[in-house]
Amino acid sequence: MTTNPGVALIKGQSLKLTPFQAKVLVALCQVPEGKVTTYKYLSDSIHCKSSQAVGQALKRNPYAPIVPCHRVIQSDLSLGGFGGTRVGSKIDKKIELLESEGVRIGQDGKVDSKFIYKFS
Repeated sequence: MTTNPGVALIKGQSLKLTPFQAKVLVALCQVPEGKVTTYKYLSDSIHCKSSQAVGQALKRNPYAPIVPCHRVIQSDLSLGGFGGTRVGSKIDKKIELLESEGVRIGQDGKVDSKFIYKFS
């Protein structure tokens, strides 16, 4: 079985992560290219009651885009943040990354629900 390159990076921990950050990032690695998940689905998958805490862990992701924090959006299907901001060139990069993976974003700035990944 091939190890996900993101998981291999996290497990090797060449950079310092808290146990919580590592847990969030390892779970995130399950979201396949061409799909997105929400902060809520991701937090639920690790049994965390705070989507905001998950967002803070993602904001500090030292392995992006290999560990694909760009694949996490808000529950209302809007893009949410990226790199600690909600506007500007970082959000443009999030859109570019998602579209390069085949995820469609509507004129309203929301992701089509058929691209949602739910953890099993």
